[in-house]
This record gives sequence, structure tokens and C-alpha cells, in this order.
Amino acid sequence: MNIDISEEAGVRYLHFGSSWVQGAMRIARPWALELEYTRELMTPLLLHEADWPRRVLQIGLGAASVTKFLWRYRPQARITVVEIEPRVTAAARQFFKLPGDDERLTIHHGDGADFLVAAKHDYDLILVDGFDAEARTGRLDTLPFYLDCRARLAEDGLLAVNLLSRRKDFRQSVKRLEEAFDGHAVAFPSCDSGNAIALAAAPPTQATPLGELKAAATQLKRDTGLNLLPTLTRLAQSRHLAGGVLHL
Repeated sequence: MNIDISEEAGVRYLHFGSSWVQGAMRIARPWALELEYTRELMTPLLLHEADWPRRVLQIGLGAASVTKFLWRYRPQARITVVEIEPRVTAAARQFFKLPGDDERLTIHHGDGADFLVAAKHDYDLILVDGFDAEARTGRLDTLPFYLDCRARLAEDGLLAVNLLSRRKDFRQSVKRLEEAFDGHAVAFPSCDSGNAIALAAAPPTQATPLGELKAAATQLKRDTGLNLLPTLTRLAQSRHLAGGVLHL
């Protein structure tokens, strides 16, 4: 797999041997989330207080955008990243300002599905964003994998997954998530890029009114600069906010 870096209009991009964008960073704002789908991966932050999450598992590093955001704005979090390709980690450190390993950030090189099976910790937040150069997920979009995610979620924990299909058809992925989580899964409307973020939680779960979500989004924007209000607007147009309440 080739790892390439490009720059255009002040934005640096990560590619795996093609024009397909695997990650991005605005050079003047290295801690910001440049791509829409990376912003939407942070939607779980709207469902908890600012002292959450304490323990994070991220499968797939890419340009480390989400890693850096959590490292900077959730200092209480202990972040474990599993990346199958060491050269991706090297590129993230050289070109995308990924911090070095410390007591808050640990990088493991290996298969994310294998890591999850052997994991001894539960996680408040599990993030899955792993693709090869052909945009294939392998085991990271299977029912056994999602069941393993559920088994490793802490109480009130959340799973956030980047679903990507060149057919822009996520129905089978969502069905697998719903089966693994007893129906407690939500897939957002697809971004323009073809990415769609899905959230899942093990029952019992709570319904969250749109007003509370908007208040949390306003506070998050004030604290971090991340604006998830447009995401809530799109979500409000979907069936998942029937009656003005998010049912996860």
C-alpha cells in the first residue's frame, strides 16, 4: 500500500495510493476536524457530560484527526488506537502532528478485530474507521465484530462507526449493527462524501430530546470550536428524531 501526502488550499491530505482521501488537516488549525464525517464521529460527546469519555478505543488511525481532537479537548480520556499499518502512524506523526505516546495516548499496531477479542478493558467510546486502499473494511463490518464491540462497551458506552460504500448503500451494515445491539443503532444521513456515521449502544438506553442535543452542541462549539448543529439539523430530518427525541 502506498501512502501519499498532498496539499491544496491550506489543507493537507492523506491518501493510500489513490486520489481517495483517507484523512485531512487544515495546516493553520491542526486540532480542528476538517472532514465532515470526522466531525460527526464526535456526536457521542453530545450525549454525555464533558468529563466523558474516560477510556477510548479507536480502530483505524488515518490522519489522526479524531485522535488529536480528543487528546486536546478531553484531557481526562485515555486513548488507545489500533492501526494495522505502522507507516500510517509514521505519516500521522510526520505530517499531521500526531502527539507521541504518553500516559494518555497509546498506539498499537495490529488488526483491530483481533485486538478487540483479546481486550481486557471496557471502553466508554469505541470509534471504528478502518479501510484499506480499496475502501474495504474486512472484518470491521461484520456481525461478530459488532458483537465484540458490544461486549467491550462500558455501561452507558457508545460505538461510533464510519460506514462507507461506493454504492452509498449502508443498509446491510446497519442491519448488522441493529442485530448486534438489539435495534439500538442509528445511521445518520449520508454525507456528501459518501460517508455515513452510525451510533450504537447496548440497552437499556435513554431517549434524548432535540433541545438537549442542541444545548450540548452549543456548549461543545463554545468549548472546542466543533459545530455539530448542522448535523443535528440533518438528523432532525430523519426518522431517528421522531417527535423531537433521539431514540438510540
